[in-house]
Amino acid sequence: MNIKRAKQEIKDTIQAYLERDSYGAYRIPSIRQRPILLIGPPGVGKTQIMEQISQECQVGLVAYTITHHTRQSAIGLPYIKKERYGGQEYSVTEYTMSEIVAAVYEKIRLTDKEEGILFIDEINCVSETLAPTMLQFLQKKSFGAHKIPEGWIIVAAGNPPEYNKSVKDFDLVTLDRIRKMDIEPDYQAWKEYALQANIHPAVCSYLDLRQQNFCRLETTVDGKRFATPRGWEDLSHLIQIYERLNLPMDRELIQEYIQFPLIARDFANYLELYHKYQNHYQVGEILEGRVRPGLLERLERSPFDERISVVSLLLSGLNQQFRALWHREGVLELRMKKLKSLHGDGTFDGSPFAALESFSRMSGSFRAHWEKQQENGLLSPAELRKHQDVSLSLEQNLQLLEEENYSTASQVWEKIQKLFEADSDSYELLAEKTGQQLEHAFDFMEAAFANGQEMVLFVTNLNSGYFSLHFLQDYDCARYYQYNKNLLFSEEEQEIREKLNNL
Repeated sequence: MNIKRAKQEIKDTIQAYLERDSYGAYRIPSIRQRPILLIGPPGVGKTQIMEQISQECQVGLVAYTITHHTRQSAIGLPYIKKERYGGQEYSVTEYTMSEIVAAVYEKIRLTDKEEGILFIDEINCVSETLAPTMLQFLQKKSFGAHKIPEGWIIVAAGNPPEYNKSVKDFDLVTLDRIRKMDIEPDYQAWKEYALQANIHPAVCSYLDLRQQNFCRLETTVDGKRFATPRGWEDLSHLIQIYERLNLPMDRELIQEYIQFPLIARDFANYLELYHKYQNHYQVGEILEGRVRPGLLERLERSPFDERISVVSLLLSGLNQQFRALWHREGVLELRMKKLKSLHGDGTFDGSPFAALESFSRMSGSFRAHWEKQQENGLLSPAELRKHQDVSLSLEQNLQLLEEENYSTASQVWEKIQKLFEADSDSYELLAEKTGQQLEHAFDFMEAAFANGQEMVLFVTNLNSGYFSLHFLQDYDCARYYQYNKNLLFSEEEQEIREKLNNL
């Protein structure tokens, strides 16, 4: 399965395992809650999805790379304890609490969340001395004498033998007590994530053309050569910062991330061309409805790679607008929720001074709440930015409120409403501008490519983009629906032809 399917299965499993009956007991007892074992190549996203699942399900997460641990840190240190048996006193060996189990209890204390995920990475690469402990952990959900608390779901991960010589196979008894998921690299699944995670468009457009380079491993006499999804994502972040700082990027630098010389050289050449197209085509002008003379004629004569790069640049420009609009919408919705809760508790029935005090307390309490969530890893980067912007808006509003004099608390509320309405109007203007840019993009695509494969790629990417789909749910773009309908009919026709050919 691909990583997207694995993520959804784990989320569904959490929902099922944490389901309680009318007496508060888990419907699936802890002993029957099989640990999940993810086996897949390095860099495919096994660890990353655990952070996403924790944030989306709002449960705790404790993550350990077990190869960094010894038997002592896993099961605890021995100490001597006195016990009486049969009327006589004996010295008995006991163990301090496992560092890993203690970390679970500490996470519960810090987050006030009794339920969570214990994630153990590289579980099939442990040392010989630690291997029995890992088998006991998977079979009995304990480290030494210390059990994992109820409500904590165990997920482990490892690499197949071809990626790591230290891999050890699990025995049949252990395999019969776990849920094993084999993860395979899947570019299309990764691209959905990439569009949402703001991966650099040059990376996505290059991999659209060279999907075979998305995840590759070769062993040669000179050692291993590899390119992984993690390498592409980390490289993407570096490209974005280097562009912001106007720093040069060459093949040697790219090869530090994509450790496959042939692929690194190929991408370096592509990135240079991509920047050239970026400067020449000026997508920002196209989205404003201005097309430079001779641009369409050049595209008509250009090679396929250049045409695809231009489509990618166009989609990237739109996606920035879609993302910005989605973020602004989220900020307004969260801010409205906080203001409604403030208005509903009778705050504006008293004096204006008391109303301002309540607003200040609400703003401070909100900041303290999300800062605690951030500290404990319960906010995704997008959610963190949204909460930061809401806090900034509330604090700026408070500053403006305190600069004026009010006779009644209702006047304070009227001012708050006006401030919110001004930001809401700004959001509506941004939504209108985004719609106009989408229309201008379709104008250009029709003039440049008509109904060619480039239009298919353009519409397909709009269909697979999280932010574009969110925008198109509310914005009525007739040409998008028409081209999308044609695309669906084309796919159905292809399926019918394939079935007829197989008869």
